[in-house]
Amino acid sequence: MKSNAMWIITLMVWFAGFQTSAAASMIKKVAPSFWWAGMKNPELQVLLYGDGIGSSEVSLSANDIVVKEVVRPENPNYLLLYLDLGKAGAQKFDITLKQNKKKTVIPYELRERAAGAGEVEGFDASDVLYLIMPDRFANGDPSNDVVPGMLERKIDRAYGFGRHGGDLKGIQDHLDYIADLGVTAIWLNPIQENDMPESSYHGYAITDYYQVDRRLGSNEEFRLLVKNASAKGLKVVMDMIFNHCGSENYLFKDKPSKDWFNYDSQYTQSSFKTASQSDPHASAYDQKRAVDGWFTRVMPDLNQRNPHVATYLIQNSIWWIEYAGINGIRQDTHPYADFDMMARWCEAVLGEYPAFNIVGETWLGSNVQISYWQRGSRLAAPRDSNLPTVMDFPFMELTTRVFDEPTGDWDGGFFRVYEYLSQDFVYADPTRLLTFLDNHDTSRFYRDEADTKNLDRFRQAVTFLLTTRGIPQLYYGTEILMAADKADGDGALRVDFPGGWAGDTTDAFTAAGRTARQNEAFGFLRELLRWRQHNQAIAQGTLKHFLPQDGVYVYERKLGGESIVVFLNGRDSERTIELDRYREVLPDAKARDIIGREEITLQERLTLPARGTLILKFNV
Repeated sequence: MKSNAMWIITLMVWFAGFQTSAAASMIKKVAPSFWWAGMKNPELQVLLYGDGIGSSEVSLSANDIVVKEVVRPENPNYLLLYLDLGKAGAQKFDITLKQNKKKTVIPYELRERAAGAGEVEGFDASDVLYLIMPDRFANGDPSNDVVPGMLERKIDRAYGFGRHGGDLKGIQDHLDYIADLGVTAIWLNPIQENDMPESSYHGYAITDYYQVDRRLGSNEEFRLLVKNASAKGLKVVMDMIFNHCGSENYLFKDKPSKDWFNYDSQYTQSSFKTASQSDPHASAYDQKRAVDGWFTRVMPDLNQRNPHVATYLIQNSIWWIEYAGINGIRQDTHPYADFDMMARWCEAVLGEYPAFNIVGETWLGSNVQISYWQRGSRLAAPRDSNLPTVMDFPFMELTTRVFDEPTGDWDGGFFRVYEYLSQDFVYADPTRLLTFLDNHDTSRFYRDEADTKNLDRFRQAVTFLLTTRGIPQLYYGTEILMAADKADGDGALRVDFPGGWAGDTTDAFTAAGRTARQNEAFGFLRELLRWRQHNQAIAQGTLKHFLPQDGVYVYERKLGGESIVVFLNGRDSERTIELDRYREVLPDAKARDIIGREEITLQERLTLPARGTLILKFNV
């Protein structure tokens, strides 16, 4: 009898355990999967996704955590919990979902914040960003090239739109190369999961916002990369996309509600005319089509006006900052998203991390339009984007012309630069503009291999980029003169870095693997970058420039007792210039040439070779 009773008890325990584990298996996603105690914002949204859980009663086995609200979207497979953590300490607890006699127990954790977690140092004008597309930089772990169960299961390095196998381990393996070059930050194109059936290599169709794409590595590998980069003096900037996601994202395939996506989740193409956001005369139709329209059919447009969507996205950013310790975010297609929500996002992130920085992709045609999107813009007032840094696309467009055409007596060449910079009064803070010669969406600075023979063009361009106002960004491969034309497709802009794959015939990560011309360009850029790291006049100093004369453009960067003066000859012939008009920035008769390291005596005249570049340092 006793044995029968024991058997019955055992069976009941087993059955109860079966019910719990079977119910638990219905939970497909918990987002975020953990959080931290002691955040400045005490509210936490926990999104639960699982078969038929929407009618569940919710309880917590937690200390000092208050369930403020349980939201049950129209899709019964979702629950949204809003928790007040204001008095809660670090702890492990259970979220229990009860439906009739069935229980689902979800373990959850509030972690202790690391010391100094809220003091993450952002990037600024003292930094130079190095932009990397992870799939195209280096393959450090071939074992993750193809991941069973993911939709795109092929490596094809000959195909511009296919996966090539680059990963986080490849970047990790070449941190010494990146640090030695002299840049101070790495900007990675998106690393979050892109489980799409094709063209998933670029990362801009996210299917899980909380998961690193397994073909690139794991969440823990990313956190380790950030840690190791920091140990080498490199910051890490993470690419994020709030405007849209991938159509294979579970939030789209099984939507919490129709209004999680714009146009009631029905594909409607964006006009891409985001100037309508700032246009005082814009029609409501044009504004809606630009902001609410979908980027592509396979990139549905998230509705940031839905407060649950907004909170989900805001929390995701904060989760990555807290978890991985990143130093910045680059927000893709910033003006395509809702202005007010994006302003709220910037405010929330910078409220938690005051020294952090965010740069928005603001691909617009004029400095006036771009200035509208920067924090403190008078042109947007009384609205404020709260976005500290914007991308200076007109600057990039200038660089495609000024180093090729001669600087005349009245226009062309460096006159374009002078006139553009003279309009910096439209910006709230021109020192916080992200400046660049090219990136993953544009033609490279050199469009074809033949043009790379002209190193004077390279020297002038990188000198100007690294010594004028703003936060410079270099695209991977610029240092070895990689060339590509957007007319040949995006795949051409995103080719593999030579030497990043086992069996590559050349290894441009080493001097021996580079050509003589590549080494000359690499050496010049490296010397300039490493000098810039220690130059506060460039990072924080004022900018004063002179109207081009006789084809020569002259400008000064000055801070306290340090002065840097740059001479750029915009003509294809030697120029001898009178120095009297420049005396206000020439405080001494002698200066140090920071590239040639020679002492230059400045008398009445100065001769510059054709397309010559001269950078002088004064101690005043």
